[in-house]
Amino acid sequence: MALTYKQRRRWSLFLLVVFLPVYILVAVLVMSVATRAPLVIEFAIYVFLGIAWVFPFKSVFMGIGQADPDAPDDQA
Repeated sequence: MALTYKQRRRWSLFLLVVFLPVYILVAVLVMSVATRAPLVIEFAIYVFLGIAWVFPFKSVFMGIGQADPDAPDDQA
């Protein structure tokens, strides 16, 4: 089931305002509880976690910055 443009805009807003801060808090909490790794490895893990969250939601963010393709043309 494909999402409409309006649904994708709402989901993208939810993901950026609610999910992403929660994800960041959970990632930092997990990293603080885990045993201390060397600085380079810890940095690599943070970079991976910072990029990896977007791949499952890639289809939600596609075309959000464009004009609404579902809107009727009001040009005369």
